[in-house]
Amino acid sequence: MLADLGADIVKVEPPEGDPGRALGPLFQALNHGKEARRINFKQADELAQLRDWLATADVMVDSFRPGVLAAMGLDAATLHARNPRLVMVSITGYGQRGPWANKAGHDLNFMAISGALDQMRAPDGALAQSNVQWGDLAGGSAMATIAILAAVFAAQRTGQGRHIDVSMTHGLHAHLVMPRSTAALLAPMLGHRPGAGEDLLNGGLPCYSLYRTADDRHLAVGALEHKFWRAACEVFGRPDWTDRHWQRGALPGTPDALALREEVAALVASLPLAVWAERFADADACVTPVLTLEEAESHPLFAGEPAVQPWREVPSGG
Repeated sequence: MLADLGADIVKVEPPEGDPGRALGPLFQALNHGKEARRINFKQADELAQLRDWLATADVMVDSFRPGVLAAMGLDAATLHARNPRLVMVSITGYGQRGPWANKAGHDLNFMAISGALDQMRAPDGALAQSNVQWGDLAGGSAMATIAILAAVFAAQRTGQGRHIDVSMTHGLHAHLVMPRSTAALLAPMLGHRPGAGEDLLNGGLPCYSLYRTADDRHLAVGALEHKFWRAACEVFGRPDWTDRHWQRGALPGTPDALALREEVAALVASLPLAVWAERFADADACVTPVLTLEEAESHPLFAGEPAVQPWREVPSGG
């Protein structure tokens, strides 16, 4: 992400190199825009070379377990003595302190411990194993990038860097804003904390849910606001559904909300996905087909782009 934003990145690998090089496309996706250098972390002279590089760097990012940096003479006190403006960011699974600080883990473990994985259930309660690594990406990389940019900005203003602790598990837990908030809202009505298919955004609202089509595909109905639900009802040919919406009192778990979900499901299941995609193509209703990765890559939003990036500069004058 930082390379895509224009930063000069030096990736320091061990003498044997990154084992990920054997996975060509994945390695390229994670390492494009980086200059690779190799260091033997067990050799004092090569560690000294690394400290020389860091003397003029803005940022150092590491993913060692707690204590490893200090053992190599790369602790904050040592590095800041030569480069006070240096921003250090250590990304770990469970943080620099606490009973789990030295435990090993991967994305699946961070998802499980944070409580995020339990939120990824189908309406029948079946747990889903996401093929998007939310712990690594949202809890780790995105949180670290935000911290880096803020800390570099502060260092430019104050001349003082810092050492930032980024825990992927804590980062994931911080993303559970909706489940924690809506639990307090809905538990009194449901008699329990909302579970699979019962919360505002995990299937409890008929206007915001996934529906199976006649050809066993899915339609994503995201008409959360009443104006979008009204537009969706027009396309569905059911204007009588318009006021059966949470902003009109049809909250999750109510008899009418449950009945409406079944009615919508039956209608969507009567036609294949391509028909629904065509009908909603020009409707401002927040209803879209659920695309496969191959279909997404050929979608007009992404087609023809050598690399999809979330940031673009708006052209001058437009």
